[in-house]
Formats: sequence, structure tokens, C-alpha cells
Amino acid sequence: MTKISILYPNVIGGRFDFDYYVSKHMPRSIELLGAHPGFRSVTVERGLGGAAPGSPPKYVAACFYTFDTVESFVSAFMPHADELQGDMPHYTDIPADIQFNEIVISKLGVT
Repeated sequence: MTKISILYPNVIGGRFDFDYYVSKHMPRSIELLGAHPGFRSVTVERGLGGAAPGSPPKYVAACFYTFDTVESFVSAFMPHADELQGDMPHYTDIPADIQFNEIVISKLGVT
């Protein structure tokens, strides 16, 4: 399994419209990418704080997609890249840090 991490750093003077991101951008992104057979899951997170009490978060927002492989994600994303990347100015002026990771251990708790 592959996790795609899309992280938005907490930049001084940076703009991130979380309401737009979760109400417009991510539902569309999930609609498009979630239709691919390699799609497994997605989570969106809002940064609350850093390691030191009262410190700001390193990232204001994060999105984590899980796909079978990097190739599955690329295959799902590329046909929609222009639309999704073109929407970014509506919610942020912060360049995202993107990283591909191999999931080595995964354990979910009981809900």
C-alpha cells in the first residue's frame, strides 16, 4: 500500500481557507480520485499545535490518500490534475509538500 501525503506548511502570512478545502475542493477530489480501482482511503486533517505546549502546528492542513501503488495514484490523478491544481488558488497560496510513502505497518483501533 502507498500513502500520498499532501502537507500544507504553516507559513507566516500564508492563506489557507479550510472551509473551502473541506466543502468544495476535497469532495471533488474524492469524487474524481475515489473512482479509481486502486483507491483505498483518504483523510483530511487540520493542524492543532506543535510538539511544545502552545506552539503553532508545523502544518495547517494535511491530506492523506491511500492507494494500492504509486502508479495507481498517478493513474487516478493525472487525468484530473489540471482541474484539481487549478482549484488550489481558491483555498491557498501555500505550496504543498507532497511525499509518497510505503505503508509498512498499519493498525486501526476499534471504533
